[in-house]
Amino acid sequence: MGKLSVTIITLNEEKNIRDALESIKWADEIVIVDSGSSDKTVDICKEYTGKIFYNPWPGMNAQKAFAKSLAAHDWILNIDADERVTQELAREIQDILGRGGDCDGYFIPRKVYYLGRWIEHSGWYPNYKLRFFKTNKGRWAGIEPHDAVVVDGKVGYLKGDIHHFTYEDLEGHVATMNRFTSVASREYEKRSKKGGVLNLITRPPLAFFKKYILKQGFRDGLPGLIIAVSSAYYVFLKYAKLWELIHIIRGRASETQRNDDEYKKSYSERLK
Repeated sequence: MGKLSVTIITLNEEKNIRDALESIKWADEIVIVDSGSSDKTVDICKEYTGKIFYNPWPGMNAQKAFAKSLAAHDWILNIDADERVTQELAREIQDILGRGGDCDGYFIPRKVYYLGRWIEHSGWYPNYKLRFFKTNKGRWAGIEPHDAVVVDGKVGYLKGDIHHFTYEDLEGHVATMNRFTSVASREYEKRSKKGGVLNLITRPPLAFFKKYILKQGFRDGLPGLIIAVSSAYYVFLKYAKLWELIHIIRGRASETQRNDDEYKKSYSERLK
């Protein structure tokens, strides 16, 4: 029979973490990696596990990889502090642990609670996430700020949901988009992506069309429209910040370097 380690990374999650821990307290082991909470997050975690570690924030995927490295058992389930494992999903996982499983990793459908309702469409459901996998087969390999697991082997799909209690309100959603687009634009620059006018003009409306029409966001009522518009804005902001990085911020850095070089040259000549 396999044993399960659940890994969770945290930072100031006192509002969420207890419900997350309650949903997985049946696991053989719970591993918490905290990046410096100033609220009661760590105190609450101590009620459920003794395996609590501090690690300064290195990025989403690196932090989750660090948590994985601390897990003692042969299967890992990763959830976020604002997620909950449903009873149906718990039974599926326990069944796989009991019989060994036919796959090396499993995608789990994630259902999001947003603006007072469960989102059933909009590309937000089922929104499969590979979160349950054999420890020696899975590795974190997402593009920041988004996490993703790659499994070296066969993967399957589970039916039970992870429930995701995302942004408390629109203010929180906008703040997260601003933070995530900054991270994403820096990652794009590292990968030599282009932030030209064509991307700014074409990609945002395509994102809206995908969410609202192709993914039937219109069936989610007004929250579906808000999701589609915010998705378009996210894409616009990401490419606008990428353009800024390439043409403005990098230009300022180059100019500063040139001024420094000229000053050093002038100063050296005066010393002669």
